[in-house]
Amino acid sequence: MPFRNLPARLLVALAVGLQLAVAACATPQRVPAVPSALTARADPGIVDARFFPDRDPAPFVAMAQASYQRELDWRRRMGQTGPLPPSDFLTISGGGGDGAFGAGLLTGWTESGRRPEFKLVTGISTGALIAPFAFLGSPYDPILHETYTQVSDQDIFRQRNFTAALWNDAMADTAPMAEMLDRYVTRELLDAVAAEYAKGRLLIIGTTNLDSREPVYWNMGAIASSQDPRALTLFRKVVLASAAIPGAFPPVMIDVTVDGVSYQEMHVDGGATRQVFMYPPTLHLRDLASEANADRVRRLYIIRNARLDPDWASVDRRTLSIANRAVSSLIQTQGIGDLSQIYLTAKRDGIDYNLAYIPADFTTPKTAEFDPVYMTALFELGRSRARAGYPWDNFPPGFSPPTSGSGAAAR
Repeated sequence: MPFRNLPARLLVALAVGLQLAVAACATPQRVPAVPSALTARADPGIVDARFFPDRDPAPFVAMAQASYQRELDWRRRMGQTGPLPPSDFLTISGGGGDGAFGAGLLTGWTESGRRPEFKLVTGISTGALIAPFAFLGSPYDPILHETYTQVSDQDIFRQRNFTAALWNDAMADTAPMAEMLDRYVTRELLDAVAAEYAKGRLLIIGTTNLDSREPVYWNMGAIASSQDPRALTLFRKVVLASAAIPGAFPPVMIDVTVDGVSYQEMHVDGGATRQVFMYPPTLHLRDLASEANADRVRRLYIIRNARLDPDWASVDRRTLSIANRAVSSLIQTQGIGDLSQIYLTAKRDGIDYNLAYIPADFTTPKTAEFDPVYMTALFELGRSRARAGYPWDNFPPGFSPPTSGSGAAAR
């Protein structure tokens, strides 16, 4: 045996080196990323499929104007005349298994008989999973109930062993979640989204382009309306990417071209850049509406699938415990900042601001990220509160309510 005379520690070193070499060979490869100078021109193959909120607002403005024109055309075909009806916006945040709160709230809202049809629905992370069904309305409430009360970790991801996780692209494999999306996000669902898009309604999901480190807003109605055979795959990929927690879940690679050359973009959780969003602040909706003679009542409803209070915990003096707590604090603070930015934009544009979030008195223990017992309790909390008439907050954390008598002016 040629290895018999080698020192034991050298054999161990060789074994470890061989293991690392094999693992390194298994490292996922990718098509080259879009060069920095070309990122603005990267084309996913479907017209108006996406927008970049931190860049030129013109494309987003054009999308809003086209949406209004489609609404006018639809009203004309339906013989609808008179003043424009109120326009209701819904934006759903990230939150993992805490998305059960938003799913329950929407279900209870339906049961109250007061849930509106939303002109605009946006979603990030777990909110991206909810958004298509919230957009399509109450017939899809049973899907929300099933996916947020009857799933566990194993229905969402498979944990990788340490070596595989170290040399791969994430700690877990989200094949189970992808399979779940394949069941629910069908061509029939896209057809339903396309039909609503034709009426002037908008469904927008946010991801983060990790290569360019910027948020991307995907126009899911345009994707659904496309006759491109890649539309269904792209729709599913966008939803999966928006929920792809960096490091924990694998990124989603999206194929694009520039001048006929193929590239790939790496997309991850939209929460890496936004926890919740309405539309870019650079879009001055009140001014656009006034110019188009489209003044109307506008109401915004935000579902923040998280608590806003600084929940106390005794942190173990261990690296992962400290890092996890710090990241959780960062996410919470980022989310509160996003709520404040949205409030200022809504106030500027004359939009009624309504905020829902998980209350501090919800204390059901959680044993896993997707714990059916915890999620069912949270679902029922949101459901019962909405069914009774949800007590929406009209201000984000840190903003004092107006003095008596001035509330109507502020709203």
